[in-house]
Amino acid sequence: MAVKLTKRVVDAAEPREQRYTIYDSAIPGFGLRVSPSGEKSWIFEYRPGAGGRGQSKKRMTIGRSGDLTPEQARKSADGYRSQVKLGGDPQGDKASKRSAPTFAELARLFIKEHVEPKRKASTAAWYNDLFERVLIPKLGTMKAASVTRSDVAKVHLSLKSTPFQANRALAGISSLYSFADGRGLVAEGYNPAKRIEKYREEGRERYLSADELGRLGNAIRTAETIGIAWSVDPAGKTKHVPKKNQTTVIDPHAAAALRLLILTGARLREVLHLKWQHVDFERGLLLLPDSKTGKKTIVLNAPALAVLSATPRIGDYVIAGASAGTDEEKPRSDLKRPWEAVRREARLQDVRIHDLRHNFAAFGAGGGMGLPMIGKLLGHSQPTTTARYAHLDADPLRRASNAIASSLAAAMGEAPKKGELASLTQARRTGRNK
Repeated sequence: MAVKLTKRVVDAAEPREQRYTIYDSAIPGFGLRVSPSGEKSWIFEYRPGAGGRGQSKKRMTIGRSGDLTPEQARKSADGYRSQVKLGGDPQGDKASKRSAPTFAELARLFIKEHVEPKRKASTAAWYNDLFERVLIPKLGTMKAASVTRSDVAKVHLSLKSTPFQANRALAGISSLYSFADGRGLVAEGYNPAKRIEKYREEGRERYLSADELGRLGNAIRTAETIGIAWSVDPAGKTKHVPKKNQTTVIDPHAAAALRLLILTGARLREVLHLKWQHVDFERGLLLLPDSKTGKKTIVLNAPALAVLSATPRIGDYVIAGASAGTDEEKPRSDLKRPWEAVRREARLQDVRIHDLRHNFAAFGAGGGMGLPMIGKLLGHSQPTTTARYAHLDADPLRRASNAIASSLAAAMGEAPKKGELASLTQARRTGRNK
């Protein structure tokens, strides 16, 4: 028989050889379960869906009697009963939450089933690094569906010293939850990265002067011939550093790669992944089957062709890697060590390897080549990408300024005579060529 479950009933319930349940007379399905060990727990039993004898009964544990008073447990049971009446399944929901993926599990599923099949290998590697190195250590153990906007904002704030990475992390999380939404792994429209303001990213532009380019060229020649002296940290451990021959000599392929980056404005991966079959010496072209912006043709200039002609062929790749000539040949992974040695020798510690691409564009813009032409040389898919170099294209602005000022000066009766104007023009040209 059901009885009103009170503290007195709970205290009086003695353990038996078999587990048994005392049901409450007020809330159907609510009861006290007593085990042979003497442990007492509050439970709630129900038939999900439409109910009736055709549905199997489900039982869920509300909590231990020592943790919840009869009234507290009854209130919880009444809430579950209301859910059942509305067609809910409290036990099923509880099991679903337990089996729901964690942020780490969802992130790896996202990379495996969405990023890797649909994005370039380099993009997939970037996503994998972002999640494994930055985001999973911070959010990995949390259930993906329970990550809140506050949690994501804290991660974003923790990366404030590197605004670019902080904003990329935010974008990565947003993409992850868009994928999860599409798969029905989170509530529809749920995305904890929404409405979090991004940090302002200051564009970094570093261009080389003629003097700096001269130093860079000398450093490359030194590095590939006599070698560059090591930079030993006096405070570091130098016990096993040899006392003689403390120089770094870079291989001819590394030197060729640096020269090609300077002379063509190509991206690093476009040079490192370049195969000899993509080089058309006759027409002076690099016919890249794939790049960041898709299939791409790079027009080779005479200096770049000379570099390619002088580069030894020892494998499929122009810039030979460690596995050159083997059956499992792979492209060179990076130029970190040779570039570090060269820029240190050239006293250009603040110059990144990608700045060589910007420098190529800057020289073109400064020479009045025109932004559309520069965009084609660099392989930009959008004119807005090339627009960052507009401030360097001074000739159109100078012509416009001259036209306006000439009109103003003429109106004032102070226009320079033809001879004076020719002298000024010649002086400007001479000054630019110094």
